[in-house]
Amino acid sequence: MRLENTFDVPAPPERAWELLMDVPRIVPCMPGAQLVETVDDSTWKATIAVKLGPMSFQFASDVRRGDTDRSGWRAQLDVAAREVRGRGSGNAEITSTLAPTDEGTRVTIVTELTMAGAVAQYGRGLVQPVSAQLVDSFAACLRETMLADRPAPPAPARPVSGLRLAFAALAHWLRHIGRRTPPGDQPRGGSD
Repeated sequence: MRLENTFDVPAPPERAWELLMDVPRIVPCMPGAQLVETVDDSTWKATIAVKLGPMSFQFASDVRRGDTDRSGWRAQLDVAAREVRGRGSGNAEITSTLAPTDEGTRVTIVTELTMAGAVAQYGRGLVQPVSAQLVDSFAACLRETMLADRPAPPAPARPVSGLRLAFAALAHWLRHIGRRTPPGDQPRGGSD
């Protein structure tokens, strides 16, 4: 599954690059994520908590920095995650690209995501419509961090709320259905 999100930050590419390369600094911005260990300069361990309706998932994740190209403002993170109770796994290749704008930097994040096991059955229908909402939260935190010019304050990792995700998925589905109905094909009702 391919997910693509774009957002702007009020900082030049050089400053945005430094922040995006500092994985321990931005982990608190990721909804439901918590840094567990810094293995070395390009490898980390993290946990990610997700709650979908009555189901809660806790993922142990290995994060590794892949190819980076500072001159092209392009970086890659590879994430291998496994649900701690054996209910599935996921792999993500996350490519971030920066582009200068008049007011700062546009960040484009392309994620190639694969899921397996029970988590795939619960998550597949929600991942695409909810990804934009999660990236919006991440982007807002990055903006605050850049404006404050200091690390994001450590906060307890709260599970991503299944109810909030369900409402976002429902809204996405309703918008999608609304686009499929041609304007002249409205249901006919009785005259008043």
